[in-house]
Amino acid sequence: MIVTVFKQVVIFFLLVLFQGLILNNIEFGSYVVPFLYVIFILALPFETPNWLVLIIGFVLGLTIDSFTNTLGMHTSATVIMAFCRAYVLKLIKPRGGYEFSSKPTVQMMGLSWYFLYATVLVFIHHFFLFYIESFKISQFFYTFGRAIASVFFTMVLVLIVQLFNYKPSTKE
Repeated sequence: MIVTVFKQVVIFFLLVLFQGLILNNIEFGSYVVPFLYVIFILALPFETPNWLVLIIGFVLGLTIDSFTNTLGMHTSATVIMAFCRAYVLKLIKPRGGYEFSSKPTVQMMGLSWYFLYATVLVFIHHFFLFYIESFKISQFFYTFGRAIASVFFTMVLVLIVQLFNYKPSTKE
């Protein structure tokens, strides 16, 4: 239990540092902004209580806001994503339900399930974040296009991370 919590804390800080020190400083153009840190919320175990997911989302967003000087934009977007996670999991629940102590990964749930799960939540996060940043209805289509492009780029990074964590099953 303590080892698992310690691993999660280390992953949390590595993602925050990677986002804050590397991804935020790479120029992808003003249109595309990848936010890999959302994978932390995506990877939480199924049985994580909703209140804890919200607190983790708040702390994660607040930490990213401190790196980016965005005054709560990442915090609110990450909390919205954390809030919607339970509903998305309920909507796409397999017939047999979720196995206890399992995580939403490509290896456990399959590529199509994970892709749907991650894309919906990343879209919610990015859509909310970019519209808070823009805060102009006159830029609706520009902001929507920016959100879609960033979702695509973020999903590529999320799937790459999933592939690095993929352990093929050994069948004898």
